Amino acid sequence: MKSKEARRQKDLEGENARLKRLLAEAELDKSMLKEALRGND
Repeated sequence: MKSKEARRQKDLEGENARLKRLLAEAELDKSMLKEALRGND
């Protein structure tokens, strides 16, 4: 059972890292769009 829990933990950590990267990319995109809109004034 311990090895199953360790595997699950590792899988969750990988998923968490993937989601953090996606969030960082989305925040960067949002920032770039705001900057582009600011330049169109």
